[in-house]
Amino acid sequence: MNSDNSQEMFPVVDEQGNITGAATRGECHSGSKLLHPVVHLHVFNSKGELYLQKRPQWKDIQPGKWDTAVGGHVDLGESVEMALKREVREELGITDFTPEAVTRYVFESARERELVFVHKTVYDGPVRPSDELDGGRFWTPEELKANMGKGIFTPNFEGEVRKVIAL
Repeated sequence: MNSDNSQEMFPVVDEQGNITGAATRGECHSGSKLLHPVVHLHVFNSKGELYLQKRPQWKDIQPGKWDTAVGGHVDLGESVEMALKREVREELGITDFTPEAVTRYVFESARERELVFVHKTVYDGPVRPSDELDGGRFWTPEELKANMGKGIFTPNFEGEVRKVIAL
């Protein structure tokens, strides 16, 4: 059975992204509200469909929900750009993409606070979801709209997708 590494080290940052310290994944996800950076990539195809990943049941946050195509933590010592390239390669097997920065914001839940760096890209090549995911697929804008608010998407995806596409 897979599981997240609770001892993985993350940078702790201020709201501008400046590193102020370090903490483990376990500490960051314990309700401590230690602000830590993450990267998201929204992958569109040329038909305007949006690829979503399905989070596996073993994930410690939002298991079993559909989420942003790529989402991952910035590791200690890594830049946002390095983390984005690493996560896209690890999660979807994509290495040839051109990310466009969209926004950044602070997401807060009962368990954590994240500084989210949001990117998007248009990509029509092969997508090979890793075993970190329970697969994924492209969704039409109509499918996304019809399923919003029904508890199948992660809360941060639902809030973020409105910034990325006009739903």
